Amino acid sequence: MSGRKTFPSGGIELASRKSLSRGSAIRNALIPPIATVPLLQHLGTQALCLVKPGDRVEEGMAIGGASGPISARVHSPIPGVVTEIAEVTLASGQRSLAVRIELDGSFSRFQARGWPSLGPDLPAEEIVALLADGGVVGLGGALLPSHLKLSIPKGEPVDVLVVNAVECEPYLTGDYRLLVEKPRELAEGIRLAARVCRPKEIILALDQSSDHAIEALAAAAAQAGCPISAIGLRSKYPQGDEKQLLKALIGREIPPGETPLAVGAIVVNVATVYALFEAVVLRKPLFERVVTVSGGAVRSPANLKVRFGTPIGSLIEECGGLKTVPKRIVAGGPFIGHTVLDLSTPVTKGVSGVVALTAGEVHEGTRTPCIGCGRCIEVCPMGLNPIRLLKQVEHSLGAEALEAGLLDCKECGCCSYVCPARVPLVEGLRLGKRAARSAEAVR
Repeated sequence: MSGRKTFPSGGIELASRKSLSRGSAIRNALIPPIATVPLLQHLGTQALCLVKPGDRVEEGMAIGGASGPISARVHSPIPGVVTEIAEVTLASGQRSLAVRIELDGSFSRFQARGWPSLGPDLPAEEIVALLADGGVVGLGGALLPSHLKLSIPKGEPVDVLVVNAVECEPYLTGDYRLLVEKPRELAEGIRLAARVCRPKEIILALDQSSDHAIEALAAAAAQAGCPISAIGLRSKYPQGDEKQLLKALIGREIPPGETPLAVGAIVVNVATVYALFEAVVLRKPLFERVVTVSGGAVRSPANLKVRFGTPIGSLIEECGGLKTVPKRIVAGGPFIGHTVLDLSTPVTKGVSGVVALTAGEVHEGTRTPCIGCGRCIEVCPMGLNPIRLLKQVEHSLGAEALEAGLLDCKECGCCSYVCPARVPLVEGLRLGKRAARSAEAVR
């Protein structure tokens, strides 16, 4: 283990809890009789509503159009009739318009069996256009529209394309199941991504515990004409963050405010690669994804392929319900996910997991004064001083906090996890960043 690559400083090693769902093959979740589909499921501006109550929609039909330079299309996950356009609260706490659709009608057939090879000559511009049409966004958490990430400026070299399958958040195993179950589809998705960005090298990055899952994918990639180098990384959180990932893999550090392209790299999550395959090869828009339903309070943890707009509560019911009252239910991973207060909250493109945690699994307590132990500084992978930043935020010293690197905070949660005083560091820094960005927008 000590010989494995990882980022040089900070981070934490913890129990992964992945065994709860790791052996669960992906299965289709039940189709929701009513889908509540938010129009904000991506980084940037909310999609423009393209339908009205009474309209009949088909599965995969665009119901939201991209509204600006950073935005993405939204598609109907089910066939049916639009019953309402209403505002809802997302798992992230943001408010969004949503299209409510009542199930009615027949489903489309986006068949994967016998899909034809598109050959090496499919134009890069056509691939990018299909990603935009399909509403594909980064499913690793950033939610940046993928057609923007892969639109490489002319003359900008790409040394390495990194396929990120690290999945460093505890409990989540959806990416692992894609590696195991969909190697041929992933290989074609990687080939198409490489067709667009033309990297000199392709690296598949994954956690060391997933080493056994790469053989089939490596063979399929070689057969598809895009050989990959697979690197198993040390199990440490937040190894999957692209800044830390590139430090570990190629020894390059992304400058503040820049993207991986600044160091000659493109990083694409493995779930995004699968969505790319579906959008380009099957012409299937992004209206569903794999979601891990897990946690000590869930009776039968599983990996489900879920239509967007499905209530989070129905996924828990589908996994046998709760075997004990949870202390907290989180949409996403327990570190960077969001606490869910309403089980009718819909699944969106950004929900990779639903984790119901028992009191014994939740690391919380009453806040007490900081004892100056410095643990938050030791584990910060960005080299920041979290407690000093929080004090600056709480005392309205925004300029000082920005100067000290507030916007470099990745909100990974390492500092809060190790704090013996239970200071809500991440929550405070998140609010400080929002305030800073709001102040900048007003200027």
